[in-house]
Amino acid sequence: MSLKMPEPDQATIRRRRDIAAALGTILPPDAIVVEESMRRVYESDGLSAYRQLPLLVTLPRTTAEVAAVLSYCHREGIKVVPRGAGTSLSGGALPLADGILLGMARFNRVLDIDPANRCAVVQPGVTNLAISEAVKGLGFYYAPDPSSQIACTIGGNVAENSGGVHCLKYGLTTNNVLGVEMVLIDGTVIRLGGKHLDAAGYDLLGIVIGSEGLLGVVTEVTVRILPRPEHACALLVAFPTNEQAGNCVSAVIAAGIVPAGMEMMDRPAIHAAEDFVHAGYPLDCEALLIIELDGPRAEVDELKARVEAIARERGASSIAVSQTEEERLRFWAGRKAAFPAVGRISPDYYCMDGTIPRRELPRVLTEMRRMSEHYGLRCANVFHAGDGNLHPLILYDANQPGELERAEAFGADILKLCVKVGGVLTGEHGVGVEKRDLMGVMFNEADLAQQQRLKCAFDEGGLLNPGKVFPELHRCAELGRMHIHAGRLPHPDLPRF
Repeated sequence: MSLKMPEPDQATIRRRRDIAAALGTILPPDAIVVEESMRRVYESDGLSAYRQLPLLVTLPRTTAEVAAVLSYCHREGIKVVPRGAGTSLSGGALPLADGILLGMARFNRVLDIDPANRCAVVQPGVTNLAISEAVKGLGFYYAPDPSSQIACTIGGNVAENSGGVHCLKYGLTTNNVLGVEMVLIDGTVIRLGGKHLDAAGYDLLGIVIGSEGLLGVVTEVTVRILPRPEHACALLVAFPTNEQAGNCVSAVIAAGIVPAGMEMMDRPAIHAAEDFVHAGYPLDCEALLIIELDGPRAEVDELKARVEAIARERGASSIAVSQTEEERLRFWAGRKAAFPAVGRISPDYYCMDGTIPRRELPRVLTEMRRMSEHYGLRCANVFHAGDGNLHPLILYDANQPGELERAEAFGADILKLCVKVGGVLTGEHGVGVEKRDLMGVMFNEADLAQQQRLKCAFDEGGLLNPGKVFPELHRCAELGRMHIHAGRLPHPDLPRF
């Protein structure tokens, strides 16, 4: 592992069996994973280049069991890494050698569907797609739809503020979650938000969504569900160059049109997806836009004509419009399967996630092509073009010495470029460990210190998912914050300044 993580506490590791025995008094036997062969299942998430066996794995079924585990870890000073389905692409669920991995897969029930209030209450282990399936018969759906929606869970979506192909019009997770139940590190169970539209006071719910497991463990989620649109159609728009496709994206938005989704794929991604799915993509182009329009049929027809005109003005070489719902779904099937499709043409790939202003798409795509030549590594691009959320896939072979390191350097340069042109380090995958050491590119020391003070307000001991997000995690005492409980300072052995 080339990535540096916090030095594990050897005393805690030596206590593994004792800790397992103590957890056995608060959890049923099948909720504790001790044997190494079984713990190895959890050694990495979707960023599989980095691996680490967890100290132990717990698989609770109820909020009370989660609270009991966290309360015990708080008393004993044991680190905890929450985990959903493990689809994170930023290493957000990477385990720690001296930490308990808290798996939430057994929280997999839909608790309540409330069409009158247009919401549903689900447990965090429910998959993203399962929410839409649960409300489909009532004419509703859940809008955020990451490419991994068949596997990723709503709890992980909350942790990373996930998006998807329809986030351009309907927003990210933060725009579609109304409330959560959450357990703090000391075992306290709190509720933020609910079925009501807005809560008074500080936007604590907004802080929790996208907090990557650093503030607490979510055990219940109230999501907004939307009526299915009357009509939807998708356009496949091919271009001779990536730059022309990027210009078309900006022109569509500048015209005041907000498609339900607007995705872009370059030549390597187009060919990989077509070979895998046979979606009917044109193979004689350099770039392909998938533009979906939805709403009343008259509105869709009007917007379709306007988008076609804009695309032709920007040099489109071909335009295909879905004529049936089956054809629309087939157009999207290639995009949804782009990541596994690219996996068929390379032993390994490194999936990046940065966001830029739409107007910078042509410049950034041109610069990424230059970087690809510089590092001697292929790069396939497939991303949410409408909101400038890039997902370059850097192809490499981990068995070839130095290729992983080159892929990491290539990825770091892409993210630095995103910030340079006015963008940000991440759009929906989170910071995790992947972007942790690049946080200083985007934030200064005062910014990072303020963010860490917020973590201290929830987790003064730094026990929840340490080693993630922050390049250097300071102790709360070092940041000038003291959490006093029952008249006692935490960690009285630490020097105070």
